[in-house]
Amino acid sequence: MDALSAGSRDESGRREEAALLVVDTQGRIAAWSPGAERMLGYTADSALGRRAADLLAPGEFPPLTGGHWQGTLSVRRMSGRCVDVVASARRAADGWEWQFTPRSAEGLSSQVEDQALCDWLLSQSSVALAVYDSDLRCVRQNEAMRRLTGVSDEDRSGRGLVALLHGTDIRGCEARMRRVLQTGRAEDDFLVRGRTPADPEHSRLFSFSASPVRDRRGRIMGVCTTVSDITGARRGQERLALLNEASTYIGSTLDVARTAQELIDLAVPRLADFATVDLLESLLSGDDPVTGPVTGDAVLRRVAQQSVVKGAPESVTGVGEVDVYSAHSPPAQCLASGRSVLHSVMDGVIRRWMADDPARAEKIRTFGFHSWLIVPVTARGATLGVVVFGRWRRQESFDDEDVSLAEELVARAAVCLDNARRFTRERAAARALQRSLLPRRLPEPSAVETASRYVPASPRLGVGGDWYDVIPLSGARVALVIGDAAGLGLHAAATMGQLRSAVRTLADVDLAPDELLTQLDDLVIRLSAESGTYDTVDGVAEEVGATCIYAVYDPISGHCSLASAGHPAPMVVHPDGTAASLPLPAGPRLGVGGLPFETLDVEVPESGVLAFFTDGLFQSGTRADDDGLGMLARALATSADSLEVRCDRILDTLLPNGADGDDAALLLVQPRRLDADRVASWDVPADPAEVAGVRAEAARQLEEWGLTEIGFVTELVVSELVTNAIRYGATPIRLRLIHDRTLICEVSDASSTAPHLRRARVCDEGGRGLLLVAQLTDRWGSRQHARGKTIWCEQALGGG
Repeated sequence: MDALSAGSRDESGRREEAALLVVDTQGRIAAWSPGAERMLGYTADSALGRRAADLLAPGEFPPLTGGHWQGTLSVRRMSGRCVDVVASARRAADGWEWQFTPRSAEGLSSQVEDQALCDWLLSQSSVALAVYDSDLRCVRQNEAMRRLTGVSDEDRSGRGLVALLHGTDIRGCEARMRRVLQTGRAEDDFLVRGRTPADPEHSRLFSFSASPVRDRRGRIMGVCTTVSDITGARRGQERLALLNEASTYIGSTLDVARTAQELIDLAVPRLADFATVDLLESLLSGDDPVTGPVTGDAVLRRVAQQSVVKGAPESVTGVGEVDVYSAHSPPAQCLASGRSVLHSVMDGVIRRWMADDPARAEKIRTFGFHSWLIVPVTARGATLGVVVFGRWRRQESFDDEDVSLAEELVARAAVCLDNARRFTRERAAARALQRSLLPRRLPEPSAVETASRYVPASPRLGVGGDWYDVIPLSGARVALVIGDAAGLGLHAAATMGQLRSAVRTLADVDLAPDELLTQLDDLVIRLSAESGTYDTVDGVAEEVGATCIYAVYDPISGHCSLASAGHPAPMVVHPDGTAASLPLPAGPRLGVGGLPFETLDVEVPESGVLAFFTDGLFQSGTRADDDGLGMLARALATSADSLEVRCDRILDTLLPNGADGDDAALLLVQPRRLDADRVASWDVPADPAEVAGVRAEAARQLEEWGLTEIGFVTELVVSELVTNAIRYGATPIRLRLIHDRTLICEVSDASSTAPHLRRARVCDEGGRGLLLVAQLTDRWGSRQHARGKTIWCEQALGGG
């Protein structure tokens, strides 16, 4: 480009100024420079107005076409001698501008090379190039620029970027070009988005580079820009980035609604302006979805939606609501065909859909939707629902590349949705099993008042193995149980159910707490061996089964006996509101085997509260023996509150957002004392003759309690039990009557021999006593203790 304005050196090495002249449209000279006067000898007065052809040798005038010409000519000096010059011509507004440079042997080769390079840049280079003057008006553009923009030389000449691009980035591009003019430093690879006359419907992304154009003296004459259309490359990069992000972002949880929301959060606004996910009802309930296409009217539930506008005002259906799509609507057709569908707002299908659904049609017109892309959600051959993408703010319609991208995104999300569905089904089954194993309603014995809470584990972890129970025992006593089976899921729930059943069975035997945990420990070891999780060679459990606390409260004495198998000790709240953990030995976890359990006997103060809990009550990161117990103690402190209120306050304090890890169980117990006047006892001498007197004492006590209607049965029961104790037991013998919600009759003796119920033969003289007791009372049984045994029975008050 510098060859067009440079002079040449004469033999003395001095720079010779080029001859500049202007030829008007009539072919006459309209301007004559001092350089032309020195080169050709004509003065301005003698040259102006002459025909330009008179200066050339005969036949030398070139054919001028297009906007530029360059080559060599033979021109005539005023002396008449002809000289060869390098000439260039450029179309101007009022004719042609000419420049003559003297031709030399060395300069000829340089000019020819410059000419070849210039021709290649202007006609053959694949890089779109344009030159602007200092006012940012286009001077030249090459063929690649014409193809890229669709703007001819005539339309570009003398005009700025507005003739090339239309968009919001034009002013920023012009500012960069002006900065190049001011600083002389190139600006490389800045991005400009806009539309060109070659493709006015679509916005494209261009990479611009601007560098200064200098003359031989280094002065900045203008700006040269190169432009590359990187729309396709950038879209490919964005697509790969979006798919890569989808592989890590979608499916972070096993929650159907969360997974669907993650999908459209990625798609809006990078793919669409508005998107919805509608799924079949069966997916949300965890049932097996429909195999193959779904035909007819489609009933779908909206599980997620997203918009470029906060609140998604484009939607006619809220999240969680059901929408019915007629058989000819685009979503229903997509479900029926199992293939993606692409529509514009002018399609017949869309117009019919708008006609059948006025509310949706109003939204489409209000926001100006112009393009729809509907993709079916299918996984493992089953249809789950549809994803609808819409555009109204972005001017471009969806194309085939968008369809391919949307299908890949939905396919990845579909697998995650199906996994979430399967998890939902399994979790629902586990929760149902767990609910069936946990007590639906705790019994209400007179010995204690209870309140309980169970907080399931977070959905991503599944169900847990925490449980609690309240078991009425003989003698108005009550057993209090809380435990935590190891692990999560169906296995933990099943283990919990087995342990709870075993505890109830062992409680009926009326074992002491440490003996019951020993039996339970043996059971866990056997279960582990049967399931393959117990190493019978080394004799140690590979998986520890569970933790548990078993406590027995006696309302007559006010004492509570407890034993723990690796479970956190309960907390006792005194009547003054102070709370502290009981000094209960932790003991080994169930399933370890070979280690003993210790029993703690404590007197529970009247109006006190016992708090049993599992370690899931404390948020992850909070230890049960540190801040957590302090928070629990403070939540329990207010004695005026009911147990139910205290339960709620404890959960609000320790688990304000629900269980974030393991499940949690809480059991609050307020023991009650049985009034002394509702218990009567007598020492019985080991003499059969004393039976009548004991029977008479019992009858008088019943009359005092107002229970004469059950006096006859009670006398028979007392007579049989006392007689058996005298005949088969050992002294001391004691009779005790307890007036609770039932009448409890207990006979204790020092013998550890357990009674045996049998059916007497016709010829037998005895053996009918216990059978008679069993038939006359509601419940009966025996329990062992350190000083012998106790045989007991219960009668319903009011007879019958």
